[in-house]
Amino acid sequence: MAAVFLITLYEYSPLFYITVISLCFVVTAAMVLGWFGFDVPVILRSSDETESVVPVPEKRMVQVANPFALEMGSSGVASVTEGVSLLPCCLEPCVLSCYWGCGVHALQGALQTHQHGPSKLTTPHLFQEALHFQYHHCQSFHMSGEDREEHYTKMPADLGITDFGLLPRERYPIVAVLTLAESEARDTYNIVASVTVVHVPDDKYSLSARILFQYLLTAQGNMYELKPLFMSAESKGLSEATDPDRSTEAPPETQKREPGKEMPGMEDEEDWSEEGKGKDCVVCQNAPVNRVLLPCRHACVCDGCVHRFQHCPICRAFVLESFALFQQPHMEEVEEE
Repeated sequence: MAAVFLITLYEYSPLFYITVISLCFVVTAAMVLGWFGFDVPVILRSSDETESVVPVPEKRMVQVANPFALEMGSSGVASVTEGVSLLPCCLEPCVLSCYWGCGVHALQGALQTHQHGPSKLTTPHLFQEALHFQYHHCQSFHMSGEDREEHYTKMPADLGITDFGLLPRERYPIVAVLTLAESEARDTYNIVASVTVVHVPDDKYSLSARILFQYLLTAQGNMYELKPLFMSAESKGLSEATDPDRSTEAPPETQKREPGKEMPGMEDEEDWSEEGKGKDCVVCQNAPVNRVLLPCRHACVCDGCVHRFQHCPICRAFVLESFALFQQPHMEEVEEE
């Protein structure tokens, strides 16, 4: 059809034919080069265009202490019938409550109760009441601040439960809740509870044991989801997130955030400044990596290069915000004698 149209157009008027073809070429070239606002690959941009890119907004962050950390134990055995080992680490004496077969809707309702209810879920008893006891079995462990041992939890065999049904499921295999054991510590820390949803394989679903979600609950009724940061495997700064001494980056309390929004993982400014400074920016290969791009969470650029790109250099996702892993030290003022 297109060939017939072009032949007919040429027979009607050769001049008009040449004009139409030229116009189509100009429009196509304009679209490719981005003259009408279309995105242009960075390699095709001039240095002036690169400098004129709108700066990426910086996300306001504050550093808060997270007294909880939980990861899967090193034991190879993990199933509904054999149980699973968990490795909690706490800065203060705390209580680990493992709810086997916790209802999905019950957990969602409990988290909403913490956010909107009059009382906050600061103790295991309050959490049980918020769940309306919709779980098969609960096992608790009391730990001191120096406890670094794995704790083995197992559902009683007399319950006769070997699986939690086919997908989509109405119950989580395990919901592990860490709460502070002493009331004085609850007044000290802004984060009062840690909720971890753990998958454990069974007869119906053989996916290996792993952590699915992790949430932090604050004394003000906020809830934040912990998410990992992505960078080179050679970096140790982001791989050692099990140490509870590491702090958590969170938005300031004056900035309201919806539940489930991003809360970057546990990182210590000092450790990152010492270990991460040897990791070069993927763009300039000179300055240390210090910027995390959102929402893709790639830590790959330095403070100088973050304002030159609107797309992540790793995954090419559009960058909405960024935040610094550690604050640059300010120049000390020298007092005149």
